Amino acid sequence: MARLTENRIRISVRNLVEFLLRSGDIDNRRKGKKEVEAMAAGARMHRKIQSRMGAGYEAEVPLKADYEVEELVISLEGRADGLFVRDGVPTVDEIKGVYWDIGALEEPLPVHRAQAMCYACMALDGGRWNREPGGGTPAGSEPPLVGVQITYCHLESEEIRRFEERLSPAEVRRFAARLLEEYAAWGTFLYHHRRQRNASIKGLPFPFSYRPGQRRLAVAAYRAMEQKRNLFIQAPTGIGKTMSVLFPAVMAVGEGLGDKIFYLTAKTITRTAAEEALEILRRKGLHMSSITLTAKEKLCPLTEEGKRPECNPEACPRAKGHFDRVNEAVFDYIHREEKAGRESVLAWCERYRVCPHEFSLDLSDWLDVVICDYNYVFDPNVQLKRYFAEGNDGEYLFLVDEAHNLVERAREMYSAGLYKEDFLTVRTLVKPYSSKLARRLSSCNKMLLEMKREGDGPMVRDSVDAFAMALAGAYGEMEKFQEEFRVLDGDEDFGNFYLEVRHFLNMYEQLDDSYCVYTEPVNERSFLLRLYCVSPAKKLSECLSRGNSTVFFSATLLPIRYYKELLCGNAEEYAVYAPSPFDPSKRFLAAAGDVSSRYKRRNRREYERILDYVLTAVSGKKGNYLVYFPSYSYMEAVYQAALLRGLADGPEFLVQSPRMTEADREEFLARFEKEREGSLAAFCVMGGIFSEGIDLRGERLIGVLVVGTGLPGICTEREILKGWYEKRGKDGFSYAYRYPGMNKVLQAAGRVIRTNTDEGIILLLDDRFLSGEYRRLFPGEWEDCHVINYEKLPALLEDFWRMAENRKTYLQMEEGVL
Repeated sequence: MARLTENRIRISVRNLVEFLLRSGDIDNRRKGKKEVEAMAAGARMHRKIQSRMGAGYEAEVPLKADYEVEELVISLEGRADGLFVRDGVPTVDEIKGVYWDIGALEEPLPVHRAQAMCYACMALDGGRWNREPGGGTPAGSEPPLVGVQITYCHLESEEIRRFEERLSPAEVRRFAARLLEEYAAWGTFLYHHRRQRNASIKGLPFPFSYRPGQRRLAVAAYRAMEQKRNLFIQAPTGIGKTMSVLFPAVMAVGEGLGDKIFYLTAKTITRTAAEEALEILRRKGLHMSSITLTAKEKLCPLTEEGKRPECNPEACPRAKGHFDRVNEAVFDYIHREEKAGRESVLAWCERYRVCPHEFSLDLSDWLDVVICDYNYVFDPNVQLKRYFAEGNDGEYLFLVDEAHNLVERAREMYSAGLYKEDFLTVRTLVKPYSSKLARRLSSCNKMLLEMKREGDGPMVRDSVDAFAMALAGAYGEMEKFQEEFRVLDGDEDFGNFYLEVRHFLNMYEQLDDSYCVYTEPVNERSFLLRLYCVSPAKKLSECLSRGNSTVFFSATLLPIRYYKELLCGNAEEYAVYAPSPFDPSKRFLAAAGDVSSRYKRRNRREYERILDYVLTAVSGKKGNYLVYFPSYSYMEAVYQAALLRGLADGPEFLVQSPRMTEADREEFLARFEKEREGSLAAFCVMGGIFSEGIDLRGERLIGVLVVGTGLPGICTEREILKGWYEKRGKDGFSYAYRYPGMNKVLQAAGRVIRTNTDEGIILLLDDRFLSGEYRRLFPGEWEDCHVINYEKLPALLEDFWRMAENRKTYLQMEEGVL
């Protein structure tokens, strides 16, 4: 990535030539060790070759030079692999370690030659090759010739092949000048865009009147960015969190506190909120470009649902010659459009016949705001290496929306697991072609079988070093297999297993005390070995350290110390709590002390009692209600109790089903738009797709009932969490169960009362909500929570809705409607 300051743009030689001279096809079949590991192996080979070159050979020479091109100063920088003199001719040596057949080369690759030519130009312009007095030419004069040598070394055989040419200084400079002039067109765009952007930010007003508490959030966010600190914001729905963090980030960019904003989300709907907020600011005069990144599977026009895209020239016509066309496509787009999303990207890529996914990533380099999923910053398998690879620090501002979701998402990103049966499946696939790989996989399977025989239940492992060593051997053979045999290129079983093994080995290399390694028989046929990341804070912090500042924000970051510990590991980070901006008299909140969802209380009588609460709530006022249950089985039990009663005059019931498609989800939510004679009681599972990220304002939703405390089910990993925190002197039950459960409760309750005109009820149906352990986790605006039993409910609801009706009548009189 290039960095622009005023009219000076800094870029490395490697980035310059790889950007301008890239060509050819996308081909994901040739990734793996042959590319990923070449860098590490190449560094070792560099040192070996350099050590053999003699005393006059200068290795790893840093070079810098400034070039004025039109309005820009391009600061070119890099590190030449070697400088030496041969036969009186000063020469640049560019070393490339590769895995492909160097004997087939007739000339160096253009990108490698260009890199060496740029280093030669920088050495000339930096005066490194001026002749010494007495050397046959006047002091300070340049050599008549300079040498450019490209050294190729095969990283396995150590075979070496060199290409050398000698040129005049003028030829070297003309070559570099052509590259710099071509790049200047891109740099000039960036320079003028940034000037226009920064000018539009100066004096940009906050687009609304500040809601109560909103200005405080915006000021806190700006100060955190100014001080390069992290900030945690707990703020309820309706206060305007998106604009409260995006606006100060925009202002910070205008003040030079960052040059790119990453708005990170867990769900599509929150991406839409960020896009809408940017559009509002644009209508106020902001000139800031943005892109919303879409998952490759959803962008690829050739991918079947549920399958991974095949990114190679044989399977995809856009992959063929993609790099020959993509720069033109990007250059044209950034000069014509200010924002990019799925539809505009697909249309543009159809025109230029390029891959939409790769085009999106390249386009993001030139835009100011990147709206994307958490994965693009944090997931080691999906992370945008152009921004976040080791050493690629930047002036980034991270805005993490719905940050409560990041805890479990990060645990999954940094965990890894392998199933014993997958080794047998892949062994069967490869055996006809490679007996050596089949034996390696058999060896791994045998070791897993021995672990399986050690016990019938979950078992924490002190070490799996021997297995990891055997697995690394199998992985190496899988790499060779992919190079030698192309018979399984499109096989899903082989491809998925390869990726799982690679991820497992990567995570194994990073094992520390934030992990727990365990095995577990999943069923009679399945056996799992799992590297479980208990605390992702260290790895998340490593990612965020690539930028300047991070703002974590959510309506449910309680208790805040829990999220500080798990998201960054620093209890001293700044935090802001914003109270609800809504009138508490428009909301009825109550916790029932005569029902419980505890397992020992799950019986027909309790289901009937819950149903009584539901029927009484929905009869208090005609309207739409959401009822959240702790599980599908509990929800089904209450629904069956309703069916047994008949309820001919009762509410209309709507029940969430497992594995709903996008169309099913849309149809479910559309039912809240319908006019009906009576009430709607929609049954959902807490923590599911309808627990957060849906926005049913006004009369579309007037009540939420939450059955139970949302505790996750007891399982191996929850018990591991519990024990891990207890060993560290903490409340293991709260970390493993209570805190995640209460987050689901708060998210569910937050579906009602979305604007300052909304009115509605929230019923918490579990006696545990009356205990101190849970009430301490209530947000500040829940201080008015009523303690009720079923007998009290009808009168309380009648009073609430009567007051609501009186309020409505009064407002109509004020407005002259009545």
